[in-house]
Amino acid sequence: MARVVVVFHSGYGHTLRMAQAVAEGANAELVAIDPQGELTEAGWNTLNAADAIIMGSPTYMGGVSWQFKKFADASSKPWFSQAWKDKVFAGFTNSATMNGDKLSTLHYLFTLAMQHGGIWVGTGMLPSNSKAAQRNDINYIGSSAGAMAQSPSDASPTEMLPGDLQTATLFGQRVAEVSAKLRP
Repeated sequence: MARVVVVFHSGYGHTLRMAQAVAEGANAELVAIDPQGELTEAGWNTLNAADAIIMGSPTYMGGVSWQFKKFADASSKPWFSQAWKDKVFAGFTNSATMNGDKLSTLHYLFTLAMQHGGIWVGTGMLPSNSKAAQRNDINYIGSSAGAMAQSPSDASPTEMLPGDLQTATLFGQRVAEVSAKLRP
């Protein structure tokens, strides 16, 4: 079984809830980036020991949070030594609007993974895009690059839609399955 880690920053709790759903699907360990954009030494060690790293950040102003960016910049140390080369990577995000430029965030996460020499895993899910589709369906937002969720700006994390959370869980499961196949 592959060791999967979910590293994430959450500003208001929605991305935390999504991270928990991804981790549930992947049977993964959670590593939170703190409000100052820092990880503990134990967090860095956990990432270094992982077979797969799933990254999550809210989408703020069309990109990752500054806390996640600080973490990404600090990852230059494992980048320099190629410590994460050939690890499996994936990503997820949440924003208040349906589009919210979430794809920009996923592209940032993808680019970071590629800089580390990683192998990217997308959702592998068809979108729910028929006339019969409902907002609470799996992958209603229709992302292939990574899991996306939408939470209204005045909604609490407990009000996140079950369909978005189920999408996150299935996404985590897929990353774990792909990681297990690629693990030597």
